[in-house]
Amino acid sequence: MKLIAKEVLMRRKTVYGFLLVPLFFLLLLPLSNSEAKKKVELVGKETLNFTLPSTHDRVINYAEEYYGKYHLIITFFPAAYTPV
Repeated sequence: MKLIAKEVLMRRKTVYGFLLVPLFFLLLLPLSNSEAKKKVELVGKETLNFTLPSTHDRVINYAEEYYGKYHLIITFFPAAYTPV
């Protein structure tokens, strides 16, 4: 009898787990949508004057060397060239 009661209890916990986890994510969904709407679109916007180090050991000034002459694409690779 004890074995059956434990089995029933485990099944209830499993069913509650399967129901509560998706419910939790459904409750968080509106929060993620509101954060996504706050995103500022930067594509096509003009940039400020800035400098960046180049791979040729010199500093590049965007306003003087590239503005109006070339299109600029800046990319970011998280953890690139690191042992992570």
